[in-house]
Amino acid sequence: MEKKTDVVIVGTGVGGLFTALNLPRNIKIVMITKSDIESSDSFLAQGGICVLRDEADYDGYFEDTMRAGHYENRKESVEIMIRSSQEVIRDLVEYGVDFAKKNGEFSYTREGAHSRPRILFHKDITGREITSKLLERVKQLPNVEIHEYMEMTDILEENGICRGIVARTLDQNIIQISASHTVFASGGIGGRYKHSTNFPHLTGDALEIARRHQIRLEHLDYVQFHPTTLYSQKPGRRFLISESVRGEGALLYNQKKERFVNELLPRDVVTKAIQEQMIMEGSNHVWLSMQTIDRNVILNHFPNIYRRCLEEGYDVTRECIPVVPAQHYFMGGIWVDKDSKTSMDHLYAVGETSCNGVHGANRLASNSLLESLVFAKRAAKKIEKERESYE
Repeated sequence: MEKKTDVVIVGTGVGGLFTALNLPRNIKIVMITKSDIESSDSFLAQGGICVLRDEADYDGYFEDTMRAGHYENRKESVEIMIRSSQEVIRDLVEYGVDFAKKNGEFSYTREGAHSRPRILFHKDITGREITSKLLERVKQLPNVEIHEYMEMTDILEENGICRGIVARTLDQNIIQISASHTVFASGGIGGRYKHSTNFPHLTGDALEIARRHQIRLEHLDYVQFHPTTLYSQKPGRRFLISESVRGEGALLYNQKKERFVNELLPRDVVTKAIQEQMIMEGSNHVWLSMQTIDRNVILNHFPNIYRRCLEEGYDVTRECIPVVPAQHYFMGGIWVDKDSKTSMDHLYAVGETSCNGVHGANRLASNSLLESLVFAKRAAKKIEKERESYE
Protein backbone atom coordinates (compact mmCIF):
# COMPACT_ATOMS: atom_id res chain seq x y z
CA MET A 1 0.00 0.00 0.00
CA GLU A 2 1.26 3.48 -0.83
CA LYS A 3 0.38 6.96 0.38
CA LYS A 4 1.72 10.34 -0.74
CA THR A 5 1.97 13.50 1.31
CA ASP A 6 4.13 16.61 1.63
CA VAL A 7 5.46 16.02 5.13
CA VAL A 8 5.34 12.89 7.29
CA ILE A 9 5.86 13.26 11.04
CA VAL A 10 6.65 10.22 13.18
CA GLY A 11 5.33 10.89 16.68
CA THR A 12 2.53 12.89 18.30
CA GLY A 13 4.25 14.39 21.34
CA VAL A 14 4.95 18.10 21.67
CA GLY A 15 7.76 17.98 19.09
CA GLY A 16 5.63 16.43 16.38
CA LEU A 17 2.53 18.47 17.18
CA PHE A 18 4.35 21.81 17.28
CA THR A 19 6.08 21.02 13.99
CA ALA A 20 2.69 20.42 12.38
CA LEU A 21 1.22 23.60 13.85
CA ASN A 22 4.08 25.72 12.50
CA LEU A 23 3.99 24.37 8.94
CA PRO A 24 1.91 26.22 6.31
CA ARG A 25 -1.75 25.19 6.09
CA ASN A 26 -1.46 24.37 2.38
CA ILE A 27 1.01 21.56 3.10
CA LYS A 28 -0.41 18.05 3.44
CA ILE A 29 0.82 16.38 6.62
CA VAL A 30 0.59 12.77 7.75
CA MET A 31 1.35 12.01 11.41
CA ILE A 32 1.77 8.50 12.78
CA THR A 33 2.17 7.18 16.30
CA LYS A 34 3.19 3.74 17.49
CA SER A 35 0.51 3.55 20.19
CA ASP A 36 -2.58 5.63 20.92
CA ILE A 37 -2.33 9.36 20.38
CA GLU A 38 -1.96 10.24 24.07
CA SER A 39 0.71 7.67 24.96
CA SER A 40 3.68 9.99 24.50
CA ASP A 41 6.06 10.99 27.26
CA SER A 42 5.10 14.61 26.63
CA PHE A 43 1.83 13.88 28.43
CA LEU A 44 3.78 12.63 31.48
CA ALA A 45 5.93 15.70 32.15
CA GLN A 46 5.07 16.98 35.62
CA GLY A 47 7.36 19.79 36.71
CA GLY A 48 6.95 22.49 34.09
CA ILE A 49 8.63 24.43 31.32
CA CYS A 50 11.50 26.90 31.69
CA VAL A 51 11.38 30.45 30.41
CA LEU A 52 13.76 33.39 30.42
CA ARG A 53 12.12 35.70 32.95
CA ASP A 54 13.92 38.87 31.90
CA GLU A 55 17.23 39.99 30.46
CA ALA A 56 18.84 39.95 33.89
CA ASP A 57 18.06 36.23 34.08
CA TYR A 58 19.91 35.32 30.86
CA ASP A 59 23.41 34.75 32.25
CA GLY A 60 22.08 32.71 35.16
CA TYR A 61 19.84 30.56 32.98
CA PHE A 62 22.67 29.96 30.49
CA GLU A 63 25.12 29.03 33.23
CA ASP A 64 22.61 26.74 34.99
CA THR A 65 22.01 24.84 31.73
CA MET A 66 25.73 24.57 30.96
CA ARG A 67 26.68 23.52 34.49
CA ALA A 68 24.00 20.83 34.61
CA GLY A 69 25.24 19.56 31.22
CA HIS A 70 28.84 19.40 32.48
CA TYR A 71 29.73 22.10 29.92
CA GLU A 72 29.39 19.62 27.07
CA ASN A 73 26.42 21.55 25.68
CA ARG A 74 26.48 23.26 22.29
CA LYS A 75 26.51 26.92 23.31
CA GLU A 76 24.76 28.06 20.14
CA SER A 77 21.84 25.70 20.78
CA VAL A 78 21.53 26.76 24.41
CA GLU A 79 21.43 30.41 23.37
CA ILE A 80 18.78 29.73 20.71
CA MET A 81 16.60 27.88 23.21
CA ILE A 82 16.80 30.55 25.90
CA ARG A 83 16.30 33.47 23.49
CA SER A 84 13.28 31.71 21.92
CA SER A 85 11.62 30.77 25.20
CA GLN A 86 9.38 33.82 25.66
CA GLU A 87 8.09 33.54 22.10
CA VAL A 88 7.23 29.87 22.63
CA ILE A 89 5.40 30.64 25.87
CA ARG A 90 3.36 33.30 24.05
CA ASP A 91 2.50 30.70 21.41
CA LEU A 92 1.36 28.24 24.07
CA VAL A 93 -0.81 30.82 25.81
CA GLU A 94 -2.45 31.63 22.46
CA TYR A 95 -3.19 27.91 22.06
CA GLY A 96 -4.99 27.98 25.40
CA VAL A 97 -2.33 26.58 27.75
CA ASP A 98 -3.21 27.62 31.30
CA PHE A 99 -0.10 28.29 33.38
CA ALA A 100 -0.44 28.96 37.11
CA LYS A 101 -0.80 32.64 38.02
CA LYS A 102 -0.82 34.77 41.14
CA ASN A 103 -2.43 38.22 41.13
CA GLY A 104 -2.68 38.02 37.35
CA GLU A 105 1.03 37.34 36.83
CA PHE A 106 2.79 34.05 36.05
CA SER A 107 3.82 31.97 39.06
CA TYR A 108 7.29 30.45 38.87
CA THR A 109 8.65 27.39 40.63
CA ARG A 110 12.21 26.19 41.04
CA GLU A 111 13.82 22.80 40.51
CA GLY A 112 17.21 21.25 41.13
CA ALA A 113 20.27 23.07 39.70
CA HIS A 114 18.30 26.26 38.95
CA SER A 115 19.72 29.41 40.53
CA ARG A 116 16.26 31.02 40.70
CA PRO A 117 12.59 30.14 40.04
CA ARG A 118 11.96 30.34 36.26
CA ILE A 119 9.65 27.40 35.61
CA LEU A 120 6.03 27.84 34.53
CA PHE A 121 3.65 25.05 35.49
CA HIS A 122 0.08 23.78 35.55
CA LYS A 123 -0.37 21.94 38.86
CA ASP A 124 1.84 18.83 38.51
CA ILE A 125 0.57 17.88 35.05
CA THR A 126 2.21 20.55 32.91
CA GLY A 127 3.02 18.11 30.10
CA ARG A 128 -0.59 16.99 29.84
CA GLU A 129 -1.82 20.59 29.84
CA ILE A 130 0.53 21.63 27.02
CA THR A 131 0.32 18.49 24.90
CA SER A 132 -3.47 18.16 25.11
CA LYS A 133 -3.98 21.79 24.03
CA LEU A 134 -1.60 21.36 21.08
CA LEU A 135 -3.31 18.11 20.12
CA GLU A 136 -6.72 19.82 20.13
CA ARG A 137 -5.41 22.42 17.67
CA VAL A 138 -3.75 19.86 15.39
CA LYS A 139 -6.96 17.82 15.24
CA GLN A 140 -8.73 20.92 13.92
CA LEU A 141 -6.34 21.31 10.99
CA PRO A 142 -7.84 20.05 7.70
CA ASN A 143 -4.36 19.48 6.22
CA VAL A 144 -3.29 17.00 8.92
CA GLU A 145 -4.06 13.28 8.93
CA ILE A 146 -3.24 11.28 12.09
CA HIS A 147 -2.82 7.49 12.24
CA GLU A 148 -2.62 5.68 15.58
CA TYR A 149 -1.03 2.25 16.13
CA MET A 150 1.22 2.64 13.12
CA GLU A 151 4.91 1.82 13.59
CA MET A 152 7.76 3.14 11.45
CA THR A 153 10.01 0.28 10.31
CA ASP A 154 12.27 2.06 7.80
CA ILE A 155 12.74 5.16 5.69
CA LEU A 156 12.54 5.54 1.93
CA GLU A 157 15.99 6.59 0.75
CA GLU A 158 16.87 7.68 -2.79
CA ASN A 159 20.42 8.79 -3.64
CA GLY A 160 21.10 9.74 -0.04
CA ILE A 161 17.87 11.74 0.29
CA CYS A 162 14.98 10.79 2.58
CA ARG A 163 11.78 10.40 0.58
CA GLY A 164 9.43 9.24 3.34
CA ILE A 165 8.97 6.20 5.55
CA VAL A 166 7.87 2.58 5.62
CA ALA A 167 5.36 1.75 8.34
CA ARG A 168 3.43 -1.22 9.68
CA THR A 169 -0.17 -1.13 10.90
CA LEU A 170 -1.58 -3.04 13.86
CA ASP A 171 -2.88 -5.77 11.54
CA GLN A 172 0.62 -6.11 10.01
CA ASN A 173 -0.10 -4.31 6.74
CA ILE A 174 2.96 -2.56 5.26
CA ILE A 175 2.48 0.98 3.97
CA GLN A 176 4.93 3.25 2.17
CA ILE A 177 4.38 6.93 2.89
CA SER A 178 6.31 9.02 0.40
CA ALA A 179 6.96 12.65 1.34
CA SER A 180 9.19 15.54 0.35
CA HIS A 181 10.20 15.95 4.01
CA THR A 182 10.25 13.59 7.00
CA VAL A 183 10.38 14.50 10.70
CA PHE A 184 11.35 12.03 13.41
CA ALA A 185 9.63 12.99 16.68
CA SER A 186 9.43 9.50 18.10
CA GLY A 187 10.69 10.01 21.65
CA GLY A 188 13.26 8.28 23.79
CA ILE A 189 14.57 4.84 24.69
CA GLY A 190 12.95 4.06 28.05
CA GLY A 191 11.29 0.90 26.76
CA ARG A 192 14.73 -0.71 26.63
CA TYR A 193 15.16 -0.41 30.42
CA LYS A 194 13.72 -2.49 33.26
CA HIS A 195 13.04 0.62 35.38
CA SER A 196 11.98 3.72 33.48
CA THR A 197 9.53 6.61 33.71
CA ASN A 198 8.90 6.28 29.95
CA PHE A 199 6.16 4.44 28.12
CA PRO A 200 7.37 0.91 27.28
CA HIS A 201 6.74 1.25 23.53
CA LEU A 202 9.41 3.99 23.27
CA THR A 203 12.34 1.84 22.19
CA GLY A 204 14.47 4.16 20.06
CA ASP A 205 13.24 2.84 16.70
CA ALA A 206 14.38 5.96 14.83
CA LEU A 207 17.91 5.50 16.17
CA GLU A 208 18.18 1.98 14.81
CA ILE A 209 16.83 3.07 11.43
CA ALA A 210 19.29 5.99 11.39
CA ARG A 211 22.16 3.63 12.15
CA ARG A 212 21.22 1.34 9.25
CA HIS A 213 21.23 4.30 6.87
CA GLN A 214 24.51 5.79 8.16
CA ILE A 215 22.74 8.87 9.51
CA ARG A 216 24.90 10.61 12.08
CA LEU A 217 24.24 9.75 15.73
CA GLU A 218 25.67 11.49 18.78
CA HIS A 219 26.24 10.78 22.49
CA LEU A 220 24.33 7.51 22.68
CA ASP A 221 25.72 6.96 26.19
CA TYR A 222 24.18 10.16 27.60
CA VAL A 223 21.24 8.75 29.52
CA GLN A 224 19.68 10.56 32.48
CA PHE A 225 18.24 8.79 35.49
CA HIS A 226 15.63 10.66 37.52
CA PRO A 227 16.53 10.53 41.21
CA THR A 228 13.02 10.15 42.58
CA THR A 229 10.42 7.73 41.25
CA LEU A 230 7.95 5.99 43.52
CA TYR A 231 9.43 2.65 44.54
CA SER A 232 7.27 -0.35 43.69
CA GLN A 233 7.79 -4.07 43.24
CA LYS A 234 5.16 -4.07 40.51
CA PRO A 235 6.40 -4.37 36.90
CA GLY A 236 5.91 -1.56 34.41
CA ARG A 237 6.54 2.18 34.13
CA ARG A 238 7.70 3.95 37.28
CA PHE A 239 5.69 6.91 38.60
CA LEU A 240 7.81 10.04 38.69
CA ILE A 241 7.92 12.28 41.75
CA SER A 242 8.59 15.66 40.19
CA GLU A 243 11.77 17.55 40.92
CA SER A 244 9.51 20.52 41.73
CA VAL A 245 8.68 18.71 44.96
CA ARG A 246 12.30 19.10 46.08
CA GLY A 247 12.30 22.62 44.67
CA GLU A 248 9.45 23.42 47.06
CA GLY A 249 11.35 21.98 50.03
CA ALA A 250 10.98 18.17 50.12
CA LEU A 251 13.91 16.35 51.75
CA LEU A 252 15.67 13.04 51.10
CA TYR A 253 16.46 10.63 53.94
CA ASN A 254 18.34 7.35 54.23
CA GLN A 255 17.00 4.38 56.20
CA LYS A 256 18.06 6.07 59.48
CA LYS A 257 15.97 9.09 58.43
CA GLU A 258 19.11 11.20 58.05
CA ARG A 259 19.66 13.68 55.19
CA PHE A 260 22.59 12.69 52.96
CA VAL A 261 22.56 15.08 49.97
CA ASN A 262 21.65 18.61 48.91
CA GLU A 263 18.30 17.94 47.23
CA LEU A 264 18.73 20.78 44.73
CA LEU A 265 21.93 19.55 43.11
CA PRO A 266 21.75 18.38 39.44
CA ARG A 267 19.92 15.12 38.80
CA ASP A 268 22.98 13.02 38.08
CA VAL A 269 24.61 14.09 41.36
CA VAL A 270 21.49 13.35 43.43
CA THR A 271 21.00 10.03 41.64
CA LYS A 272 24.58 8.99 42.39
CA ALA A 273 24.17 9.92 46.06
CA ILE A 274 20.98 7.85 46.31
CA GLN A 275 22.60 4.87 44.64
CA GLU A 276 25.54 5.05 47.03
CA GLN A 277 23.19 5.13 50.02
CA MET A 278 21.24 2.13 48.73
CA ILE A 279 24.44 0.13 48.20
CA MET A 280 25.85 1.12 51.59
CA GLU A 281 22.64 0.24 53.42
CA GLY A 282 21.67 -2.74 51.28
CA SER A 283 18.25 -1.18 50.64
CA ASN A 284 15.98 -0.99 47.60
CA HIS A 285 15.05 2.68 48.08
CA VAL A 286 15.54 5.84 50.12
CA TRP A 287 12.86 8.07 51.65
CA LEU A 288 11.41 11.37 50.42
CA SER A 289 9.57 13.61 52.86
CA MET A 290 7.05 16.19 51.63
CA GLN A 291 6.02 16.97 55.20
CA THR A 292 8.20 20.10 55.02
CA ILE A 293 5.78 21.50 52.39
CA ASP A 294 2.56 23.23 53.41
CA ARG A 295 -0.45 20.93 52.97
CA ASN A 296 -2.29 23.47 50.79
CA VAL A 297 0.74 23.74 48.48
CA ILE A 298 0.77 19.95 48.11
CA LEU A 299 -2.95 19.77 47.35
CA ASN A 300 -2.90 22.69 44.89
CA HIS A 301 0.52 22.29 43.22
CA PHE A 302 0.93 18.51 43.38
CA PRO A 303 -2.59 17.02 43.31
CA ASN A 304 -1.67 14.22 40.91
CA ILE A 305 1.32 13.12 42.99
CA TYR A 306 -0.78 13.30 46.17
CA ARG A 307 -3.55 11.20 44.62
CA ARG A 308 -1.24 8.59 43.10
CA CYS A 309 0.70 8.11 46.33
CA LEU A 310 -2.59 7.67 48.20
CA GLU A 311 -3.47 4.91 45.73
CA GLU A 312 -0.19 3.22 46.68
CA GLY A 313 -0.97 3.56 50.38
CA TYR A 314 1.06 6.69 51.25
CA ASP A 315 -0.28 10.01 52.54
CA VAL A 316 2.53 12.43 51.59
CA THR A 317 1.19 15.06 54.01
CA ARG A 318 1.79 12.68 56.94
CA GLU A 319 4.56 10.25 56.01
CA CYS A 320 7.66 9.67 53.90
CA ILE A 321 7.43 7.80 50.61
CA PRO A 322 9.97 5.31 49.22
CA VAL A 323 11.78 6.55 46.10
CA VAL A 324 14.36 5.08 43.74
CA PRO A 325 16.19 6.37 40.61
CA ALA A 326 14.93 5.22 37.21
CA GLN A 327 15.86 5.83 33.57
CA HIS A 328 14.19 9.06 32.59
CA TYR A 329 15.62 10.98 29.63
CA PHE A 330 17.95 10.50 26.68
CA MET A 331 20.26 13.44 25.97
CA GLY A 332 21.91 11.78 22.96
CA GLY A 333 20.24 10.73 19.74
CA ILE A 334 20.19 11.60 16.07
CA TRP A 335 22.57 14.49 15.47
CA VAL A 336 20.84 17.63 14.17
CA ASP A 337 21.94 21.17 13.41
CA LYS A 338 20.40 24.35 14.81
CA ASP A 339 17.37 23.92 12.51
CA SER A 340 16.83 20.26 13.50
CA LYS A 341 18.14 18.95 10.17
CA THR A 342 19.88 15.57 10.29
CA SER A 343 22.91 14.54 8.23
CA MET A 344 20.51 13.19 5.56
CA ASP A 345 18.82 15.66 3.22
CA HIS A 346 15.08 16.21 3.76
CA LEU A 347 15.16 14.39 7.11
CA TYR A 348 14.64 16.24 10.39
CA ALA A 349 14.52 15.11 14.02
CA VAL A 350 13.01 16.92 17.01
CA GLY A 351 12.44 16.23 20.68
CA GLU A 352 14.08 13.44 22.65
CA THR A 353 15.02 11.38 19.59
CA SER A 354 17.26 14.22 18.39
CA CYS A 355 20.52 15.61 19.74
CA ASN A 356 20.97 19.33 19.14
CA GLY A 357 23.40 19.69 22.03
CA VAL A 358 21.20 21.77 24.34
CA HIS A 359 21.36 19.33 27.24
CA GLY A 360 25.03 18.35 27.11
CA ALA A 361 25.74 15.33 29.29
CA ASN A 362 22.87 15.92 31.72
CA ARG A 363 19.58 17.76 31.14
CA LEU A 364 18.64 20.68 33.37
CA ALA A 365 15.19 20.15 34.88
CA SER A 366 12.23 21.42 32.81
CA ASN A 367 14.33 22.26 29.75
CA SER A 368 12.96 19.31 27.75
CA LEU A 369 9.51 20.66 26.82
CA LEU A 370 11.03 24.03 25.90
CA GLU A 371 13.84 22.50 23.85
CA SER A 372 11.39 20.29 21.95
CA LEU A 373 9.09 23.19 21.12
CA VAL A 374 11.82 25.65 20.14
CA PHE A 375 13.56 23.28 17.74
CA ALA A 376 10.31 21.83 16.37
CA LYS A 377 9.30 25.33 15.31
CA ARG A 378 12.73 25.86 13.73
CA ALA A 379 12.34 22.57 11.84
CA ALA A 380 8.98 23.67 10.49
CA LYS A 381 10.31 27.04 9.32
CA LYS A 382 13.35 25.41 7.66
CA ILE A 383 11.15 22.85 5.85
CA GLU A 384 8.96 25.69 4.63
CA LYS A 385 11.98 27.54 3.22
CA GLU A 386 13.32 24.38 1.55
CA ARG A 387 9.99 23.73 -0.12
CA GLU A 388 9.77 27.33 -1.34
CA SER A 389 13.23 27.06 -2.89
CA TYR A 390 12.31 24.25 -5.27
CA GLU A 391 8.65 24.94 -5.94
